[in-house]
Amino acid sequence: MALDLETREQLISSVRRFVDERLRPIEEQVSETDTVPAEIVDEMKELGLFGLSVPVEYGGLGLTMEEECLLMFEMGRTSPAFRSVFGTNVGIGSQGIVMHGRQDQKEEWLPRIASGEVIISFALTEPEAGSDAASLKTTAIRDGDHYVINGTKRFITNADKANAFTLMARTDPGTPGAKGISAFIVPRDTPGLTLGKNERKMGQQGAHICDVIFDNARIPASALLGDQEGRGFITAMQVLERGRLHISAICMGVADRLVADSTKYAAERKQFGAPIGNLQLVQAMLADSRMELYAGRCMVIDAARRRDAGEEVGTESSCCKLFCSEAVGRIADRAVQIHGGAGYVADYGIERFYRDVRIFRLYEGTSQVQQVIIARNMLKEVS
Repeated sequence: MALDLETREQLISSVRRFVDERLRPIEEQVSETDTVPAEIVDEMKELGLFGLSVPVEYGGLGLTMEEECLLMFEMGRTSPAFRSVFGTNVGIGSQGIVMHGRQDQKEEWLPRIASGEVIISFALTEPEAGSDAASLKTTAIRDGDHYVINGTKRFITNADKANAFTLMARTDPGTPGAKGISAFIVPRDTPGLTLGKNERKMGQQGAHICDVIFDNARIPASALLGDQEGRGFITAMQVLERGRLHISAICMGVADRLVADSTKYAAERKQFGAPIGNLQLVQAMLADSRMELYAGRCMVIDAARRRDAGEEVGTESSCCKLFCSEAVGRIADRAVQIHGGAGYVADYGIERFYRDVRIFRLYEGTSQVQQVIIARNMLKEVS
């Protein structure tokens, strides 16, 4: 159920203040230490950020997609690493349970996910299964009242902090492709589950990824998400479709920050005896960035409202993810250009955002995957 307008505005204002007063002042610190301070994480829990998308009956805020995107516009105005702290709890980690979990699984996991007591990650990608997710090789073989899991998951966000994983594994090795894949909820303390080292990344320091390795890890049969094998790929795709709108909103939040910083710098920085904002070629870069910001925000809100109304938005969510992730990359590049040498050094933080936003074109489906989805759906509509 949507919030009333006054409550919604209060929540947005609270997140905006949190971003401006608590997060933006420590962006450089987080980048240098590769750590989000524990007190900041606690404040995120108090604000309810870990439970934005969890239904109210399980202790979350139960926001609509539109409301969640409006909040992510605000969260995007700071380092994306902060959003990653709770991102898997709000999106890909929890939503499989929300959508397809049994009642007992919802009651066991969702209240603790919403409070931040449990961090949950999404384990789909593998060393040889990225964009081709249906080719995953990790197996979960039934053995009496248990499943035995073997395989490696790669680049798993928040794995080092996770208490549990929403895992996609092949329960029927004899069935190739999507039909043999099932979903599971796997606790971190499962014997046979180990983690690789945290990867050194191009950007988003403070957000961590690493391998999750399963070596004859035994889980009870009740850990199967839902009550039927073979539905894991459907769960993964539905979770990712929703997550693409969330990521698109974050992209436009970062774009908003970059446009604001670039405009301010262009108004203050003087060359040839006047602000560089007076130069028409600089104005062109500012105008193009503002245009793409406006277009992206409109796309995200439209698709979110359609989803809230019960419409099928697979094509629209991919359009948003493709456009917004590519647009924020162009906007970040222009921001560096407008700042000149100052954009290339660390003092202004522009080069950090330039690196941070590059990942948006890769995870939750690369730009090329989004193009394939959009075109495939278009062709289905006419056939």
